[in-house]
Amino acid sequence: MRRLAILLLFTLLLPTYFSSVSAQNRDRRMNIEDYEKRKMEFIRKEAGLSNAEAEKYFPLNSELTQKKFDLRILHRNKVQKIKDNNKLSDSEYRKLLEDDMDVKLQEAALDKEFAEKFEKVLTPEKLYRAQQAEREFMQKEVSNFRNVQSNRR
Repeated sequence: MRRLAILLLFTLLLPTYFSSVSAQNRDRRMNIEDYEKRKMEFIRKEAGLSNAEAEKYFPLNSELTQKKFDLRILHRNKVQKIKDNNKLSDSEYRKLLEDDMDVKLQEAALDKEFAEKFEKVLTPEKLYRAQQAEREFMQKEVSNFRNVQSNRR
């Protein structure tokens, strides 16, 4: 009888536990749309962008961000293929280092290419302020995320 009561209690509580764990996992995922909206609003405010400037700046900024993201994904896939081999040779490590440098150079080339495009839509001051605002926003987001994670533990 006692075992039956324990089993029944366990059966009733188990779904509650899993729904709690599932809710925590959902909370940990980042809402990209909300993040982008908050980022744009922060940048717009901090850089003092007009609506017309924002309409030209943010699509370019998103394009640049996507191209850099794609570069990093390709690089990460290359690195993972090499890392899957447990014993790496010096030449494979050298290849990893060269790939790291190539990605940085490609990102710098993208920054240079897009700098010319950005200067057509924003003054140098506003462009500088927008870039600084984006960095500041990222730092705040990372800090907030870490605080939330440490409070959950």
